[in-house]
Amino acid sequence: LGVAWDKVLVQQGILDTENYTRQIAGGSQSIRFSYEPLRQTGATARQMLVNAAAARWGVEASELTVSEGIITNGAGETLGFGDVVDDAAKLEVPKDVKLKEPKDFKIIGTDQVNVDIDKIITGKPLFGLDYKVDGMVYAAVLRPPAFGQELESYDASEAKALPGVIDVITIGKKMNALLGGEETNWTVQMNATEKVVVIAKTTWDAFKGKKAIKAQWKETSALESTEFQDKKLNALLDGTEFTTLREDGDVEKAFTQADKVLEQTYESPFLPHNCMEPMNFFANVTEEKVHLVGPIQTPEDAANTVAELLGRDIKDIHLEMTRMGGGFGRRLYGDFVYEAAEISDAIKKPVKMVSSREDDMSTGVYRPAIKYRIKAAIKDGELTGYQLKEAAINGNMYGLIPNFFPAGAVENYKVDVANYASNVTTGAWRAPYTNFLAYAEQSFFDEIAEAMEVDKVQLRLDLLEKVKGNTDERIEYDPERLQAVLKMAVDKSGWGKAPEGTYQGVVAYYCHNSHVAEVADVQIENGMPVVKKVTCVVDCGIVINPLGARNQIVGGVIDGVGHAMYGQFGFKNGEPTSNNYDTYRLIRMKEAPIVDAYMIQNELAPTGLGEPALPPAGGAVSNALKAATGKRIYKQPFMEDPDFWKVPNEKILG
Repeated sequence: LGVAWDKVLVQQGILDTENYTRQIAGGSQSIRFSYEPLRQTGATARQMLVNAAAARWGVEASELTVSEGIITNGAGETLGFGDVVDDAAKLEVPKDVKLKEPKDFKIIGTDQVNVDIDKIITGKPLFGLDYKVDGMVYAAVLRPPAFGQELESYDASEAKALPGVIDVITIGKKMNALLGGEETNWTVQMNATEKVVVIAKTTWDAFKGKKAIKAQWKETSALESTEFQDKKLNALLDGTEFTTLREDGDVEKAFTQADKVLEQTYESPFLPHNCMEPMNFFANVTEEKVHLVGPIQTPEDAANTVAELLGRDIKDIHLEMTRMGGGFGRRLYGDFVYEAAEISDAIKKPVKMVSSREDDMSTGVYRPAIKYRIKAAIKDGELTGYQLKEAAINGNMYGLIPNFFPAGAVENYKVDVANYASNVTTGAWRAPYTNFLAYAEQSFFDEIAEAMEVDKVQLRLDLLEKVKGNTDERIEYDPERLQAVLKMAVDKSGWGKAPEGTYQGVVAYYCHNSHVAEVADVQIENGMPVVKKVTCVVDCGIVINPLGARNQIVGGVIDGVGHAMYGQFGFKNGEPTSNNYDTYRLIRMKEAPIVDAYMIQNELAPTGLGEPALPPAGGAVSNALKAATGKRIYKQPFMEDPDFWKVPNEKILG
């Protein structure tokens, strides 16, 4: 556009499907899909403003220059954008405009602080929990405590007697009718049951009222425990009922002819999202419109479902998005929006549905527990066969990506998946597909290198070399870019030159359209592992905002390290075994490693950074722990592996 950045005001837009597309946040795709359209929009507006100025001066538009919102002609005369904006708005929109060359960028590639930073640090209204209107009431929802239960009966007499409690109602019938008896959809599992709702004057009053409800629940399907789920996954891995996602060559023949066969199994638990801002949403259903406000990653889907739920025209739905206090995939799912809408429709008042931390963690959408079994064939010093099997809870939508590395690097290559249907709701969790797979595969690559008696870095470089020139269009990664980040990570981390007592692990990984390499530095202090530093190198194409990019990298690495080391979540008789931070372990500030972030400089199209730095972190730490202890970990979280160390919960959570 050609204006000074400090003159730009950025505001969250409302849902507007007539004028905008892709109003969605997920998959690290915002930058990837917005870069060209936003540049085109700015350049088109600039050209129209220049054309208007040229018409006023009676000169050719090509004779004019633009800088920080000022248009200058050959005689040195100037006009501000504001001087010609009305004239420009009347002009025909040009179809083709010239975009700046990267060498001419003045803002792209420079550090810029978060546009909401002032509101964030001063506590001004910004998030969904901050939103309020006159006459608004609050709602707390009592949901089944276990997956596999439904409401049988309830007594609300004590709750109704509490100060601040306005009413107690039930919801669920509208959603049940809408869903029409489906049995496998995640939305069904979360919404296809009657729920008790406490309406109150404040959030605290609503929470107290919810605790006073005496509810009876009936079992409608199996109440699963972690041990049961573990046995089911093992049976899947040991069985033969797989769906093959990719098969190159003949892996069975490669295993039969191999000099050496290596096979390992890797395990991961369920994980909750744990957004700092629990789920909440405002709804005001009136005859004129349905007004919805709150943090949601998929506003269009939410609006469409609410319209169908309430039997309203989609044009009646007015949805505004607030800033999210964390999403990580949880807010892709609009169950909390539907609850708010159904509550407001029932009570005919503006209402904000607010979940407590316990509600959020115990009735969420989780990363599914998954197991991988990886098998490799080694013949004459070469990796000749590679098979990857996945056993997952629920569908494989968030499981394997068969066309990532080492696809194309191994002649005989096969990817198989299997799953069983659980009543526990599962879905996208930061870096779906890869958040656990990266650790499993990158740990296994180190074992392959050890079995082949070759350098771990060189093995990866050599395998990537084999992919160069491969014309298989299914392969999604670029071997040269992955080699480049690996080489830079080796250089920047001082790989192989760590001081005595510091142990290193290396990984190179591609996911969510970005190429990443990480080196973790680990020390053992008082018999316990300490992750001191992680060096992370990323190739995400043109870096729009280096400051924001570094923040994303640092956050992703720390999140990846924390969940690999400590993240543990299970079930007993259908109920989650953790529902708050006193029983669910997150990485502490004092445990967070230093993260040295580097970005490859190039002029390739930009890709996202919200997720790619997370998956490799677990693999880098795992490989470093192997170097430090001589033992390899096959199960997350690392700190609960019985073959290593066991720290009392009270000390971990202290």
